[in-house]
Amino acid sequence: MPAREGDRIAKLLARAGVASRREAERMIAEGRVKLNDELVETPSTVLTSLAGVTVDGNPVKEADATRLFAFHKPAGLITAERDPAGRPTIYAALRNALPKDAGRVMPVGRLDFNTEGLLLLTNDGEFKRALELPSTGVPRTYRARAFGDITQEQLESLIEGVEIDGVRYGKIDANMERGAGRNRWIEMTLTEGKNREVRRVLEHFGLKVSRLIRIGYGPFALDELPKGAAVEIDAKVLDRFRREIDRAKG
Repeated sequence: MPAREGDRIAKLLARAGVASRREAERMIAEGRVKLNDELVETPSTVLTSLAGVTVDGNPVKEADATRLFAFHKPAGLITAERDPAGRPTIYAALRNALPKDAGRVMPVGRLDFNTEGLLLLTNDGEFKRALELPSTGVPRTYRARAFGDITQEQLESLIEGVEIDGVRYGKIDANMERGAGRNRWIEMTLTEGKNREVRRVLEHFGLKVSRLIRIGYGPFALDELPKGAAVEIDAKVLDRFRREIDRAKG
């Protein structure tokens, strides 16, 4: 059977940074995507390029080279383009933090309103999706300041995963930092990144989380990056990382 030429339009739109693949599928369902002035009716439409494709009447450019930025998200920002409640979003801060030629970027995963730390951003929707999928096994590392009583033995039980209120959380490597009193810092590394995972797991042990910082995502670390600042990942480093992700995807 000959190999199919081209890719599904939703994948091409994601690769071009128009939106994530899921968002691109929704745009198509809403009748916002056309090919040569004809509505695209299904996201499985196969194309070899984006020539003649428009979204909301605007021509879509072919994909730029993949870029990746590391941003130190402060607490008190929503990881979204807009918030119905009117809370400030990361995009207001990014206007000053990113280089002028960064173009449209999308966050890799999310950080809650009150969570701070490393947030990766890319212009490549397909790369974003690969980084988020649990199947690729990209580790995320957090430091949580938590109040309450817990032992290292309890934390080590998380290496087998845990089920909380019917939700199964996978393997978590958790270690308590040295300290005194009932306010302790705990470092946790996981690969799934379910909604509010770190907070829910620690609350399951009766702890109250007062501060949560993501300090690592894959090989990239927050290090000394100032709050509200962003830095672009070197193209050679990014290329090596993408090859690792491609191997993990099989």
